[in-house]
Amino acid sequence: MFTRRHFLAATTVLFSLGAFASARAEDLKITIGYQTVVEPSKVPQADGAYEKATSAKIDWRKFDSGADVIAAVASGSVDIGYVGSSPLAAAASRELPIQTILVVGLIGESEALVARNGSNVDTIADLAGKKVAVPFVSTTHYSLLAALKHEGVDSKSVNILNLRPPEIAAAWERGDTDAAYVWDPALGQIRTSGKIIVDSSKVAQWGAPTFDAWIVRTEFAEKHPDAVRDFVKVTGAAYADYLAKPDAWSASSPQAGKISRLTGAKADDVPLLLKGYVFPALSEQASSRFLGGDTVKAIAATSQFLKEQGKIDAVLPDYSKYATAKFVEAALASN
Repeated sequence: MFTRRHFLAATTVLFSLGAFASARAEDLKITIGYQTVVEPSKVPQADGAYEKATSAKIDWRKFDSGADVIAAVASGSVDIGYVGSSPLAAAASRELPIQTILVVGLIGESEALVARNGSNVDTIADLAGKKVAVPFVSTTHYSLLAALKHEGVDSKSVNILNLRPPEIAAAWERGDTDAAYVWDPALGQIRTSGKIIVDSSKVAQWGAPTFDAWIVRTEFAEKHPDAVRDFVKVTGAAYADYLAKPDAWSASSPQAGKISRLTGAKADDVPLLLKGYVFPALSEQASSRFLGGDTVKAIAATSQFLKEQGKIDAVLPDYSKYATAKFVEAALASN
């Protein structure tokens, strides 16, 4: 006979199980490495939307370059990270246990090579014998090397300095460099006293496209697939919001203000900087051709170029396990 005592005991068990499940969700901690790139997902980051969607405590860590993010991911101190295609390719070539879960955008005018006024640099050919600052193993480093190769300039003839974006801005102020290839907010700072020689949209036309992406540690993805799915879903929603009404993201909009606070870019510059990217929608990325096909091919091509430039030791025969559409597909299915 099911007595009141049995009912109370069963209720206690159910309550305990519910509390345990809730505690497990609330106990989940995610460390995310982000960069100060002007892109739509800074808005949900500022709003706390990721924490709400994943029911997790998130430790947001700011990094100055993709190489730094990769180092943190490799050490296990970052679970999800924002990187460019060049450091991604280098990491995959080293066979780090990572997966590309979402392409942020194809880089265009948001990254550029700027020559200082009075440096006597008017073309890429003029860089020979000059000091050029760039973060090593970044998308801008890749673009710089590709531009030099396209114009027939021996990279060894250029004094290429390995500096992070904040260091580039400081070196520029001191007059220590003749040119720099970088992204905002450093790009916005140095271009006030310089001129753009080439940007990444042009370098892409020359056959060396670059992109930014979110990656995840494979171990974390296997243990917490729902959290990765929800991260992708929130990020994709931010891109969709921008793509639906880009003009609404004006300099005076709440979105621009939030992006400005997280990146250091001026709110007035945010609309133009956003247009410096091509943001692919989740529905586009869900196709096997995109993440499983074109993205893998781009990683392989970038790796081959880095090998030719002596930046990595070897190229893998297959890069397919370093990009997956399953989390994008799961995010779309959960709508």
